[in-house]
Amino acid sequence: MLLNINPENPEGRKIDQVIRILEKGGVVIYPTDTVYGLGCDINNQKAVERICRIRGLDPKKAMLSFMCSDISQVANYTAQIDNQVFRLLKRNIPGPFTFVLKSNNKVPKLFKNRKQTVGIRIPDNRIVQHLLEALGRPILTTSLKSDDEILEYFTDPIDINDDFKNLVDVVIDGGIGGNVASTVVDCTDIEPVILREGAGILALV
Repeated sequence: MLLNINPENPEGRKIDQVIRILEKGGVVIYPTDTVYGLGCDINNQKAVERICRIRGLDPKKAMLSFMCSDISQVANYTAQIDNQVFRLLKRNIPGPFTFVLKSNNKVPKLFKNRKQTVGIRIPDNRIVQHLLEALGRPILTTSLKSDDEILEYFTDPIDINDDFKNLVDVVIDGGIGGNVASTVVDCTDIEPVILREGAGILALV
């Protein structure tokens, strides 16, 4: 199903429609402040596994990230955040960055890895923010990659729906997406390290 949602003023009834799908274990494709992503409720293991199958990922090895609404929600799933990392987050969120942080025992098993870390995003996108606020917990995010020789990521929701309508429960049309993924920043050591250059310019503290 292709669902058009106003990116500037998301309609509440449409947000509620997507929330009902997520709460039932559905998989959605949604716009972010970078590229379109695949998502589900992080607490629904079957939905997470379904996304891994769609993306061809091994759940035990995949470096999965999730969207959070704010820093307080991030703190629910990570080890204690020191002052330097807190200031780094405050200066750069919401924005096109994925921060790798040390995880705690509230992170679902499928997100755990040997390094005990998790990727966190707080996106500057009103549709996702409305979804996160309505759901009350994080949403898995993994970029929707394309096989196109020119574009690395899907950008047109119409094309996305044509390719994925039989694999997901809803494709949210929030306008044309970007073609540059988030910048990934490792915050698990003394100094932050950029693991992948992407969208945005990281403002250091």
